[in-house]
Amino acid sequence: MRAKAVDFKVTYINLREKPDWFLKISPHGKVPVLSVGDVPLFESNAIAEYLDETVAPRLHPEDPIRRAQNRAWTDFVPDFSSALSGVYYAKTPQAAAEAMELARVRLGRVEKAIGERGHDGPFFNGPDLSLVDCAYAPFFQRFEFVEKRLQTGLLKEFPNVQAWADVLLADERVIGSVADSFPDAFKTMLHRRESHAAPLFEAA
Repeated sequence: MRAKAVDFKVTYINLREKPDWFLKISPHGKVPVLSVGDVPLFESNAIAEYLDETVAPRLHPEDPIRRAQNRAWTDFVPDFSSALSGVYYAKTPQAAAEAMELARVRLGRVEKAIGERGHDGPFFNGPDLSLVDCAYAPFFQRFEFVEKRLQTGLLKEFPNVQAWADVLLADERVIGSVADSFPDAFKTMLHRRESHAAPLFEAA
């Protein structure tokens, strides 16, 4: 919505104490939910696709083959994000080391895709932000937040991915998408999940 200059209002909720009104509009009990008039839309990809079809500029490629390829990489986000979060949510250093191996496999796939894209970026499709960029950015944000303390050097093993993450995390549209309360909320989550990374942060 920031990339498309859409006016919107955000209502944040406590996911541990979901209000009844939210559960009525979110069948899966997950965020985000976009209310379009009186109609709630749920699931990130569905919301992004709706916005891309109804509000200019298009963030998907116009070419149907490239658009399908982009959607395939967006579908890979759950595997990608779970691999990164496995590193910082692991309860022990040993479990984190095992998670690093899985993360390397999945990062390697993205590294190869970026290397084969046939242009110099800086975004996934070239000079302009795309839905693929929007889908991956939040998970780079979370990983880099913890990486400042963990210092695993994981992304540095994948220079294409690291360069892409750096561009996304410096983009004002990405920076502005995170609530001011995010750092404290994320630290609290690390402690609640008894992450091996939690001692590196003060309890919020």
